[in-house]
Amino acid sequence: MEKLREEMRLGFASLPDPLAWLLDVLDCCKDWGGPGLLAHIVRELQGWIKSHARDQPSGLKLEELQARLFTCLTRCNVSLLHPLISIYQLHTADCHHLLGFVNQLCQQGKFKEAAILSIKLKLQPDLEFEKVCVPLLLQDKMELIEAYVEGSLELQQSLLQLLDSWSVPGFQIKDLARQYRALPGKWPEKINYRTMNKVAFRLLQKYSLDPVLYPHILNQRHLGTLKYLLHKRFVEKSMTQENWSDHIQGIINDNQWLQEQLVQLLVRYAGLEVAAQWARHYSLLGDSLPPGLAARMDDEPAILERDDASQQAPSAWDSLKEGCYQLPVPRADVLFLSTWEEVMACQEQVLQPGQFVGIDMEWRPSFSTIGGKPRVSVVQLAIWGRIFLLDMFRLLQHGEQEVQASLCGFFQSLLGNPAILKLGYGMSGDLRNLMATCGISRDANVQLCGILDLQLVHQKLPKRSKKSCQPAPDPWPAKDKAWGSRLPEKGLSLLVQEVLGRPLNKTEQLSNWEKRPLRETQILYAACDAYCLLEVHAELLKDPAAFGLSSDMVVMMRKDGHPGVKAKKPPRREQEQPPMRKEIPASVPADAPSPSAGILAQDFRVVCDNMLQGLGRSLRCLGVDVRILGNDDEHRRAAEIAREENRVILTSGLPFHSLRSQVGEGRCFSVSCSEKARDVQDVQDFVKLQAHRNRLQNSRCQACNCSQYVKVSKERMGLLRKRSGCWTGEDAEACLGDPGPATNTPEPQSCSPGWQGLEAAGPELLPTGVRLRVEAVPPGVLCKEDLDCFYCCSQCGQVFWEGSHLGRLVSQFREVLELPEES
Repeated sequence: MEKLREEMRLGFASLPDPLAWLLDVLDCCKDWGGPGLLAHIVRELQGWIKSHARDQPSGLKLEELQARLFTCLTRCNVSLLHPLISIYQLHTADCHHLLGFVNQLCQQGKFKEAAILSIKLKLQPDLEFEKVCVPLLLQDKMELIEAYVEGSLELQQSLLQLLDSWSVPGFQIKDLARQYRALPGKWPEKINYRTMNKVAFRLLQKYSLDPVLYPHILNQRHLGTLKYLLHKRFVEKSMTQENWSDHIQGIINDNQWLQEQLVQLLVRYAGLEVAAQWARHYSLLGDSLPPGLAARMDDEPAILERDDASQQAPSAWDSLKEGCYQLPVPRADVLFLSTWEEVMACQEQVLQPGQFVGIDMEWRPSFSTIGGKPRVSVVQLAIWGRIFLLDMFRLLQHGEQEVQASLCGFFQSLLGNPAILKLGYGMSGDLRNLMATCGISRDANVQLCGILDLQLVHQKLPKRSKKSCQPAPDPWPAKDKAWGSRLPEKGLSLLVQEVLGRPLNKTEQLSNWEKRPLRETQILYAACDAYCLLEVHAELLKDPAAFGLSSDMVVMMRKDGHPGVKAKKPPRREQEQPPMRKEIPASVPADAPSPSAGILAQDFRVVCDNMLQGLGRSLRCLGVDVRILGNDDEHRRAAEIAREENRVILTSGLPFHSLRSQVGEGRCFSVSCSEKARDVQDVQDFVKLQAHRNRLQNSRCQACNCSQYVKVSKERMGLLRKRSGCWTGEDAEACLGDPGPATNTPEPQSCSPGWQGLEAAGPELLPTGVRLRVEAVPPGVLCKEDLDCFYCCSQCGQVFWEGSHLGRLVSQFREVLELPEES
């Protein structure tokens, strides 16, 4: 290929007009779309012109060449558009000619080529938006459309206005598709309200546009929400009338179109009587009502379903409560805190060393992506014998800035205290929402310690544990079956049923948590969700074998002890629990050796996030098998490698919680980036890492992580430098004779035979076929009398030798090098 390129460059130099010659070649070629010699010629000419810019045509001559190019571009492959635009300087061409050519491409049905050419020449503002983008939408080329409108707010608004017009009731995409029959593929079947609505809402978020400006898109999303709520209420019957009615009215408000849609759906889901009640509530006229409903509205108004449901709600809750988990704490010990003074009193009890705290959070359900992340309304903190419900809605809404800062400080103190065990279920999402609610940035280095997510424990439980084999009492008596049929338990409710024998009552899960005052049923529901975590954790540790828990999982669930800290005793009903023994931290891998015995560096396998590349290279010096993410790798790549290769993740900051949720407790460790001088010591404290001094340097290649080396003597290295053309005057002065007695240079962990294989492979190649980087060896190194050999990485060709940096490494890792040197 290099010889071919050289011949091309010589050919270009011999031509009187290379640009005109290339156009002649393009005219003669019938098909020049795919990869081939012509594509190489075009790209090589582009590079050649950059080095001969002064000799290129301009003015009238260039305009003639550009006009000829337009006739050829109709057959152009997309991959060659960019080099041809550069060669013929189309960005300087007359705008009217360019627009005319783009319109010609559209008339020929080459909308993809027209869009790409418009993007490269920045012609979008001068083109008719729908003429280019409608065919691309019909062909499902959203990536190209997003590139077309990138960076232009006006074009982004035009795109959303187009999608909004497609969401108008009665719009038929097939009618529009008939205008583009020549387009390839079965694209019309892919376009429907659901898919386009998802695309529209994703773009609304991406471009930060106000959904209110696109009412038809918003209406379609609200209509989907109404159908979901109707299913929950009248099919599953898992939502109370009060909660359902509250959400319905909050979504519809004064939107008459949604009011009419609700009434029509109620006819199908609940019957004419309920539909007539809501039509009467919204004062809808007969012309907008479904057939037969107007006559029903003329009848005597029936008792509103809402009033009837409000009278029956307590009995419904009582009937459910009998078969569900019941709060063992007196109602007087469930405290609802709405002021900072009340929260301060709560702190004294919650922030006790050795405390166990069950944490849960509630927020108003969001049935669409409107409004971003939900704001936490209530935070539940349960300790043995008492439950605190923090009214975040009022504390943050009416509190002063100092109060909000103090509240954030309270949560950081709680979540970052390793002496307090925090129990939750699916805590990663809860903590993200809490941080967003409190205004804590994702970039803030919030340290979280002592957190146990019982969802991870639940995933390790056998499908049918001892107590889950016993069916829980049916909370719905036969006479109440019409109110709701029992659905399969899931999530935390399923875990509570498997461990404690009864599920949670979830009827208030989808209630409006921002409405004040909270109902008594909401308060009891929130309290149960937090307190059951304490009882589940205690029950699992009380008899792990009954639930099929492995010894490693039990170790992970136990609280890591701290000197002088004693766990608080639970109330009398829990005193039969076994005492909490001091165990290794929950972050230690489940299959790692005991910290008391330590773990050898060569037995430790990790993957370092791209924020800790320096730490990864330091650990390779100690012999640790380290995979290091590149700068362009996403954080989730670390979790993939950890699962595939059974490695521990080392990361820092906020990615820690996301990665830990993907690999589980004990497989992810957070290192503080602010203390880089101590980062290796942090890891050593984490797993009691042990390494040998005399294997420090050559244990792992810092560049590629390879542990296989080729040993090359100093004499041979000098000859290799000479053969490779790296020989200098300093090399000539180097002492290449007998180096004298060995300096006790250690053998690497694994060495190839070395020179014999090196000669067979070639003067600069290792036996593995890798080029030896002899040019990286400074000439002065060959003069050292106390140096007798070099160690060459068999994977990347890097050359290493024992120098002054070895002493610096020993000093840096002195606390890790605890074992005596090997003989």
